[in-house]
Amino acid sequence: QVQVVESGGGLVQAGGSLRLSCATSGSTFVANSISWYRQTPGKDRELVASLNSRGSTDYGHSVVGRFTISRGNAKNTVYLQMNDLKPEDTAVYYCHYDFTPWGVKWGQGIQVSVSS
Repeated sequence: QVQVVESGGGLVQAGGSLRLSCATSGSTFVANSISWYRQTPGKDRELVASLNSRGSTDYGHSVVGRFTISRGNAKNTVYLQMNDLKPEDTAVYYCHYDFTPWGVKWGQGIQVSVSS
């Protein structure tokens, strides 16, 4: 059973920084891609950042230049460094693993709150 563990969320003032971490346990596969999404009440989940197995990255337009996704040394570990946080970055952040063709896995979500 693959478990996804997210950490690093919390409350920060506008202009501050946070680093989110995401890791798996129980997986023998290397993910094709690992992504962070976020969601606020009443809105669809949106892509924040994605990193594929070739090292290519993709970012949501609202976080370009402020957020950086990177791979950790442990298998299937990623970090999301979030700088210059804004109140509109407040959301529940979800880690997503693409293990295609075996399936996908979502984390339970972690709250990030940015005060003005």
